[in-house]
Amino acid sequence: MAQTFDVIVLGVGGMGSSTCFELARRGRKVLGLEQFDLVHSRGSSHGQTRIIRQAYHEHPDYVPLVRRAYSKWYDLEQRTGRHLLTECACLNLGPATGKTVHGARTSARKHGLHVAELSAERITKTFPQFRLPADYAGVLEANAGFLYVEDCVRAHIDAATILGAEIHANEPALEWKVAGDGVEVRTAKETYHAGRLVVTAGAWATKLLADLGVPLTVMRQVLLWFSVQGREHLFRRDGFPIFIAETPDGFFYGLPAIDGHGLKVAAHQNAPRLAKPEDVDWTATESDDPLVRSFLERFIPPAAGTVTKRQVCMYTMTPDGHFVIDRHPQHPQVSVACGFSGHGFKFASAVGEVLADLAETGRTGCRIDLFRATRFQR
Repeated sequence: MAQTFDVIVLGVGGMGSSTCFELARRGRKVLGLEQFDLVHSRGSSHGQTRIIRQAYHEHPDYVPLVRRAYSKWYDLEQRTGRHLLTECACLNLGPATGKTVHGARTSARKHGLHVAELSAERITKTFPQFRLPADYAGVLEANAGFLYVEDCVRAHIDAATILGAEIHANEPALEWKVAGDGVEVRTAKETYHAGRLVVTAGAWATKLLADLGVPLTVMRQVLLWFSVQGREHLFRRDGFPIFIAETPDGFFYGLPAIDGHGLKVAAHQNAPRLAKPEDVDWTATESDDPLVRSFLERFIPPAAGTVTKRQVCMYTMTPDGHFVIDRHPQHPQVSVACGFSGHGFKFASAVGEVLADLAETGRTGCRIDLFRATRFQR
């Protein structure tokens, strides 16, 4: 006889691990299915650190969700006794009339966030590591930081299992289907039944949610770490911010040096869109360096050192770059979270809460109008 659960969660990365925890915390019988090892490096929830920020240039409607995420991350720290979030200022910079600076300023004003608006001259005086054109500006947010991404996923998994969640590694879902008022999930090992299904499968949503009506694509991105040996004092978090930079060559981001690998820097959303995760080349080589090195040589010259580490990750992209968090339009017993487009992990602690709400009642107190799947059908 097939095993039966209240909720099955497909994919136990950042969003899925949080969902498993939140459902288990509410007393639900939960099964999490992960196709790889737990806390693996073949998805989107790895790479040591992820930025968390509130002056969200992508859209002001993200701000309430990220504020909730902050609270949930601190709750998880307290529950597990682990340090997951480190505070560090975040500098949004680019042309004074560009998307990044204007968007960060708009979100800050709408939600009453404390930020400082800086000219290019003021930025380079405050942070002399930067070299900026005169027409650039910045929005500096003190109340930002970074999350230790693998530790966050591990903390959610551990907390969920302590509360009774059953989480299976190396058990990919071959298919799911509606069965009466519930669902049936078939893997290579077993068939499971549940009243509700939550799909948080990252790039594999291109297959598992093919009927969702959302044109998802996949993007290969490479994280690079640059040595700052002999210049460590210039790139510690007490004197160098997280940065998000808009440039003629695209968007870039970086985080201060927190260990011997040095400064972490990557390009953002500037690679070709691929049809499926199998199209991603997981080998990072020197050929992945030039774009980021060119950015550093132009804008942060002291950081353009030797590459100490490279790592590939995946973005799952929506056409508009905004998330999908919703109930399945055709199947109300199925909730989905996908298409985080390279900026979703910071929200994971709150997304798990939203998905648990949707699985339980079909409604949530969090505002998710921006993230409805049906927006692509209009």
